[in-house]
Order: sequence, then structure tokens, then C-alpha cells
Amino acid sequence: MTKTNFPFHLVTYSPWPILTSTSLMILLMGTSIFFSFSIKTIMMIGFFTTSLCAFQWWRDVIRESTFQGFHTKMVCKGIKMGMILFIISEIFFFISFFWTYFHMFLAPSIEIGMLWPPKGIKSFDPLSIPLLNTILLISSGISITWSHHSILNNLKNKSTLSLMLTIFLGIYFSLLQYYEYKSAPFCMSDSVYGSIFFLMTGFHGIHVIIGTIFLIICLNRLFMNHMSMNHHLSFELSSWYWHFVDVIWLLLYILIYWWNF
Repeated sequence: MTKTNFPFHLVTYSPWPILTSTSLMILLMGTSIFFSFSIKTIMMIGFFTTSLCAFQWWRDVIRESTFQGFHTKMVCKGIKMGMILFIISEIFFFISFFWTYFHMFLAPSIEIGMLWPPKGIKSFDPLSIPLLNTILLISSGISITWSHHSILNNLKNKSTLSLMLTIFLGIYFSLLQYYEYKSAPFCMSDSVYGSIFFLMTGFHGIHVIIGTIFLIICLNRLFMNHMSMNHHLSFELSSWYWHFVDVIWLLLYILIYWWNF
């Protein structure tokens, strides 16, 4: 198809949508089986096949944009709109957690002693690891903005260096959060406080890991000269996602760590 009456391209037939859906179904079923019977084989198979499908699907998208030139301005505009809607859905995802938190924080029930945190729960010191993690994420937001500015000015060395710094800060954040979990004085089954704490910080930690992987892929594409000052959509979307992660962590730090201290 060489001529069209619209600025969009028609994608070729792809096996990845149906294969990804099937892999996600296997992953969900395997996770349920793991929770019920502690058998994780099916869950690991689902996780592996889902990751494989995602890798090959995104590989095809990179091929369409970088080598086939299908990502015109109108296509990029649609992709940006899709990313905006995705981030909005993620915002409402975390709003549900914050709603749960405020429901218990503002009106603790008699079952937990009408106290928050509940009696027997020792909360984390907000001036130790949580404060360090806050500084790390704010610094990573600055460094990824520096990298974006360098790409816009065609400064490859500076953009690569600042992006590597952002990835390092993201990995360091995840390691510190892992250490915090290992040294936690309470667990997820310790009243509603433990459940809410590990659910909110855990899902945020997963988002940090996903964002770090996103940035690592962008760094690899920078090394392969896939991006230019005029076309770097994947990097721009990854920076949006990373700033979203930063803002969510600031809210988590203020409400869960600092306010409870």
C-alpha cells in the first residue's frame, strides 16, 4: 500500500495481540494457583511468555518507527494521547489506594484500637531511608530532564551520561527499598496498616522497576543512534512516566512516612 488518503499507516498483521492476551490469562491463572496452592510453575510460564511477547511486540514498533518511517507527526500525536490516557489510568489506580489509606487514617475503627498507626506498629523513621529515597527520585527527575534537554540540543554525550545517572538512581532506589522491606518491624499481615503500606509502596516500587527498564531500553537506543533531536518519542514518553513515578512517591512520603511519624 503506497498511497493513502490519511496520515496514518496500517500496521501489518501481528500475532502479538492474541498471544499476549493468552499469556496474560496464563499469568493470571498461575498467580491464583500460586496464592492458593503455592505452585508457581504456571505463573512463571505466564510471566516468561508475557515478557517474550512484550519484547517482540515493542521490537516491531521500534522497527516501524526507526527503520520504516511510519511514525509520522499524526501517528506520534496518537501515541502521546495513548500514553496520557495510560498515565491518567495509573493516577486513578493510586487514588484508590490513597482513598483506602485516608478511610482508615481519618477514622480508625475500634478493631485496630482507634489509633493510627495501630497499637503495636512501629512506623519507619521518615528522616532515614525514606528521605534518602526521596532525594534520589527528585535527583533522577532532574537528571532525566537534563538528558531530554541534551537530546533536544543534539548533545549525545551529555544525554547519554545524564540518562545513565537516572538509571543508576532508579536502581539504587529499588535496592534501598528492598533493604527497607527486609528490615521492616512489621509485615503485610500486621493489621490494615501493614497491608496498606506494603500495597502502596510495593506497587510504586514495581512502577520504578518498570520505569528503569524503560529507561535502559532508551539508553540502548541512544547508543544505537535511534534518536535525534526531532524524533525521540520513546524517550519523551519514558520521561513522562518517570515524572509520574516521582510525584506519586512524594505523596507517599508525605502521607505514609512523614505524617505518621
